[in-house]
Amino acid sequence: MRLDTEYGLNLRRRATGIPVARTAILGAPSAWNRETMKAMKKFLASAGAAAVSFVSSAAFAAQPEPWQTRFQPAVTDIMRQTTWFEQYTLWFIVPITLLVLVLLAYCIWKFRESANPVPSRTSHNTLIEVIWTIGPVIVLLFIAVPSFQLLTAQYTPPEEPALTLKATGNQWNWDYEYQIEEPLSFNSAMLPDTPEDRKAAGKEDRAAYPRLLAVDNEVVVPVNTTVRVLVTASDVMHAFAMPAFGIKTDAVPGRINEVWFKAEKEGLYYGQCSELCGKDHAFMPIAIRVVTDEQYNTWLTAAKADLAGANRALMAAIDGANKVASAGN
Repeated sequence: MRLDTEYGLNLRRRATGIPVARTAILGAPSAWNRETMKAMKKFLASAGAAAVSFVSSAAFAAQPEPWQTRFQPAVTDIMRQTTWFEQYTLWFIVPITLLVLVLLAYCIWKFRESANPVPSRTSHNTLIEVIWTIGPVIVLLFIAVPSFQLLTAQYTPPEEPALTLKATGNQWNWDYEYQIEEPLSFNSAMLPDTPEDRKAAGKEDRAAYPRLLAVDNEVVVPVNTTVRVLVTASDVMHAFAMPAFGIKTDAVPGRINEVWFKAEKEGLYYGQCSELCGKDHAFMPIAIRVVTDEQYNTWLTAAKADLAGANRALMAAIDGANKVASAGN
């Protein structure tokens, strides 16, 4: 209030011609500017903290995004090859589609009834028939070679898997079994989207644990480790699919299908059943958490006695590491 009064008085003095020191006229605005700058700094600091929090949570989980038209970021070599192959085939698909569109438009315009009242009676053209036979064969060869290479890589692990999991699809959840010396088995179902259930599970952050994708018990695997997944079903056909890993296979009752992956980046990754399996097909998510070897060994030891407690301890350790990393940056 004092600054505002002095500032008004100085303005009245200037209006009446009374000399006023420049610092007196600018004193109030300078003080006001300093207060404004402090407020802006606080606002920018809070906004920066929120941005860091958002980025860290978004990077924590690979999941579908609104209006997403491309693949999820690849975290395995197979998915990188799949992404490259999709982009490679577009170099054939787009020109061919445009060529067919141009030819179709040309034929409609050139051979319309008003411009061509007497249609040609030509039944064939040797040159054209050779071109439209050899051309597609060459294109298919360019597509087939990398396609076969990718297909071979999908079924040929680069090394003997260090960990084998069995995934059994049920209506509508998954049973997992770690096939180790002392097997560990548990069920994984969609996390109910209520504040009480989320709080009890410690999964209130919807950015990391999104609706319809978060589960009560995630599969936990070590990073940079080749993992074999044996997939089957107990009732009807399901499908085990993880987009970021580039894997997808049917879960068929009475039959075991095999896939493998080697995740190269820590994080929480989501997939879903991709085979129409009944009324709750849309509520059958898959969640795989990739952690360090140390975190995995600690979790595995604790999970044999208390799975829920091991999951909470693992989440706490990961959140702590993320906070330390954010503070360091």
